[in-house]
Amino acid sequence: MITTYKYGEVENSEIFSRASDSFNVEDIVTDIIANVRANGDKAILEYCEKFDKAKLTSLEVSEEEIEEAFELTGKELVDIMTEAATNIREFHEKQVKSSFIISEREGVIMGQKVTAVEKAGIYVPGGTAAYPSSVLMNAIPAKIAGVGEIIMVTPPGANGKVNPDILTAAKIAGVDRIFKIGGAQAVAALAYGTESVPKVDKITGPGNAFVAEAKRQVFGLVSIDMIAGPSEILVVADGTNSAEVVAADMLSQAEHDKNASAVLVTDSEELAKAVSIELERQIDLLPRKEIARTSIDNNGKIIIANNLLEAIDIANEIAPEHLEICVDNPFEYLDKIKHAGSIFMGKNCPEALGDYFAGPNHVLPTSGTARFSSPLSVDDFVKKTQFTYFSEDALKKVGDKVAVFAEREGLSAHARSATVRLK
Repeated sequence: MITTYKYGEVENSEIFSRASDSFNVEDIVTDIIANVRANGDKAILEYCEKFDKAKLTSLEVSEEEIEEAFELTGKELVDIMTEAATNIREFHEKQVKSSFIISEREGVIMGQKVTAVEKAGIYVPGGTAAYPSSVLMNAIPAKIAGVGEIIMVTPPGANGKVNPDILTAAKIAGVDRIFKIGGAQAVAALAYGTESVPKVDKITGPGNAFVAEAKRQVFGLVSIDMIAGPSEILVVADGTNSAEVVAADMLSQAEHDKNASAVLVTDSEELAKAVSIELERQIDLLPRKEIARTSIDNNGKIIIANNLLEAIDIANEIAPEHLEICVDNPFEYLDKIKHAGSIFMGKNCPEALGDYFAGPNHVLPTSGTARFSSPLSVDDFVKKTQFTYFSEDALKKVGDKVAVFAEREGLSAHARSATVRLK
């Protein structure tokens, strides 16, 4: 049964508490990374057999396997994924930033050059649930950014094959190479490279606690998108909403994993009671009801606020991954929302639209990091380089000022590098 709170009547620390992965995997991941770094493909193949029960002779997915995947996926889903890819592409094309040059002062040229990373690695889960949508959301922004080569890793099944829907999505999104590797060992392969797997510059994509820890450990050697925590949804809803619909939206995240959190903030005690009852009814209808049950019982919350403005304040404090504003006039509240990964506006915009089809990215900051982080975007796959040019005359006008500044900081060689040119 979900826990219900009246805001102001209990400690805020209880209301704003979050779930987290409950076991420490740091040492296990450290050993896996070290083994892959030392032994390359040999270690990867051993881990595939140990963890995925797949005895492989080759790690890379062949063109024949991709062609077969299209047939297995079927035309209906291929068409849907193709349309979703178009929507995602159109949204992310608006994010592209151009290089710029400033030449307003005589003899001075400055600017910023935007360059895509050369190689990007995308991790795609394939355990309790396979997510072809994650392929589209990671690969399409990378492609738009101009990444030279997109390398995807995803775990195989015991039969040595990758989920066909994932392969189909990879082809639609423009992934260049695909490898049958999962877990921390996949992240290690991307970070260090092996005989088969190229070393990349950036690793993106969601995964379990082992994948998240591996990304944390290789950060600095390569760039990463974020360290994702459990999935989250917060629904702000007034009393005009259907309890059935609100409960369904909450369960859309609760079914992800047992540590996922689903929160309702409402100004209606009547809706709060009705949603609590409706959650119990709907959980029993789900194929993943055991996962959803644990998530709702341990991490689910209903918070009763005095009014909708207070509900928005609570949402800002929690800074959820997904935020639904289920009211008739959602745009009246948009400017008041300061902290959220992705906002779903109105009563006809379930979070699932964002997961699969609408266009905005579904790789989002979790665990309150929406206070300072952003969704995955084209920006994640580019880097910015500055450049500066001064003519001889332009340097003569400012060289002494540079020297004064440098001497004040006690850096005489800095000062001399400017004044030596002024003779």
